Amino acid sequence: RRNTLAILISIELILNATDINFAVFNRFLFPGGLEGYFFSLFSIAISAAETAVAIAIMINIYRNIRSIQVNKLDEMKW
Repeated sequence: RRNTLAILISIELILNATDINFAVFNRFLFPGGLEGYFFSLFSIAISAAETAVAIAIMINIYRNIRSIQVNKLDEMKW
């Protein structure tokens, strides 16, 4: 069984890890620069929009088939 919400949380954890990497590499490679921090903020904004869209899709899926399991998504075929 694969839960769509667990997949979304996993993707968010991966994106947060990349944001931390951007900030840390910017701190060590370019101590006076702010490019890594700005890129992290941009990435956080993009991931927030991605999360909002994914949650809206999950709500619509739940309304149609009463489940958010990935295995049952084939029930939504034409």
